[in-house]
Amino acid sequence: MGEPVIKIEGLCKSFGDNHVLDHFDLSLFRGENLVVLGKSGSGKSVLIKCIIGLIEPEHGKIQVLGKNILTLDQTSLDHLRVKVAFLFQSNALYDSMTVRENLEFPLRRHSFQLNSEEVKDMVMEALQNVGLEHTIDMMHSELSGGMRKRIALARTLILKPEIILYDEPTTGLDPITSVEIITLINKIQEKYKTSSMIITHDMKCVKLVAQRIAMLIDGKCYAIGTYEELSASKDEKIRAFFN
Repeated sequence: MGEPVIKIEGLCKSFGDNHVLDHFDLSLFRGENLVVLGKSGSGKSVLIKCIIGLIEPEHGKIQVLGKNILTLDQTSLDHLRVKVAFLFQSNALYDSMTVRENLEFPLRRHSFQLNSEEVKDMVMEALQNVGLEHTIDMMHSELSGGMRKRIALARTLILKPEIILYDEPTTGLDPITSVEIITLINKIQEKYKTSSMIITHDMKCVKLVAQRIAMLIDGKCYAIGTYEELSASKDEKIRAFFN
């Protein structure tokens, strides 16, 4: 599968007596959609926040694009984060900004030397990717839940990241909108050859998007394989997800 773009070794994170991650190991390879599957509260979101440096683990190693993020200074970490996009479960859009302003924000924040025409083109391309060009001057309050998720995804894409981390991308969405978001995730991976880690417990999402599945059970990467391989398992802890 080549060199991993993310390699996690021996990752440990506890909150009091709760050992959320217990010597967790996992690799994400270039160009793949990898799902991390686990029950609610199993540590999936903690894992993804460790990867982008929002939570500091007690032990372990996290290599992202060849760099150990746990040893990087803040400036180096900020540079790396430009290449690693994070789609928050809550979308994290600014409700006081229009769609255009929300999409322009990461371009301004990372001090790209872009003229106004280049910024406009990048915003329109990002909106075209999610099929929402007509929303460019709309406010957060005017958008449906599905639209907000798509706009958040457009903002995630605007910096052309190498890696996208999705935290529960279908949570709170109706079944039809969920399938639309899943289709977008696959379309983006195919178009831009991004490497994606998708954190979810939505089995429809898992089945439609995963090229490999890593099962987070009891703080460890309990099993890893394709949907077909894991759904055929006789292990009761694995079968519980596929019944």
